[in-house]
Amino acid sequence: MLAQTARKTVNFLHSYSSTSTKLTCCKLLHATPSQSSKETDKSADLVVREDYDFGATVLKLNNPSKRNALSSAMLTRLGDSLVQAYKTPETKAIILKAEGKVFSAGHDLRELTHDRGTDLHREIFEKCSELMKLVQDLPVPVIAQVNGLATAAGCQLVASCDIAVASETSRFATPGVHVGLFCSTPAVAVGRCIPRKVAMEMLFTGEPISAQEALLYGLISRVTPEDKLEATTLSIAQKICSKSKPVISLGKAAFNEQMKLDRDAAYCLTTNTMVENTALVDCQEGIAAFVEKRTPKWTNQYNQVADNSKK
Repeated sequence: MLAQTARKTVNFLHSYSSTSTKLTCCKLLHATPSQSSKETDKSADLVVREDYDFGATVLKLNNPSKRNALSSAMLTRLGDSLVQAYKTPETKAIILKAEGKVFSAGHDLRELTHDRGTDLHREIFEKCSELMKLVQDLPVPVIAQVNGLATAAGCQLVASCDIAVASETSRFATPGVHVGLFCSTPAVAVGRCIPRKVAMEMLFTGEPISAQEALLYGLISRVTPEDKLEATTLSIAQKICSKSKPVISLGKAAFNEQMKLDRDAAYCLTTNTMVENTALVDCQEGIAAFVEKRTPKWTNQYNQVADNSKK
């Protein structure tokens, strides 16, 4: 059973390479037929993409006048942008950042009024949940670059990323209780990053924590001065991009999978995963380069070496 789980982890990566629909995780990440072409065109400006020649793709939330709210249109556009970034063969890491002094204020509360209807509310929350799962399931690392305030679903987005770098003045909060809407879905991601009692205090009081507190509790991975934020984030991305894409992808998937298991099951899963890893052409190239004292030449392809033992 565990060997099958390990195989599933590897096949999971291949499925992302071949089927774009699986990348979206859910049809809710795509624009619905009811959207007009005008709305679709407008949403195209909500996320700005920039590609670096070393393999990083930057996606910038670009609606500062609305505090980069994760509106239905923003969720759709960001989900599509993540999918397209991964489908670009050269992309080995994705950076999420935002225009303005608010990373994201979370949901657009105007979409959650009673007159909009329960069906729309459910669609928005489901769409947001699928986006968060997409960030974690993408076979490339996703890095949050935070400069400013990240609240509610915006804080959830930071917590869902693999790595998060924040400026010293950034703050994080789950303030839904202030408006009578408990941050239940953000609690899923935040509660898996930080200690339970810290999460509960954030959720019950709605009060923000500082970047230093977020670092201490494990919500983010690094704090840096604002003027060094972009350089620090790009440096981390560049180090990741210098490694083999399939090896990083396999490692991310295996890490996330084993975290769901008990200790013994996790060791069984990761043992089989490492066997799968050694079968990759890039792994054997890396080992050979180490022995020969040279720089490895990655193929960045999910190719396996021939198994001569079965001949």
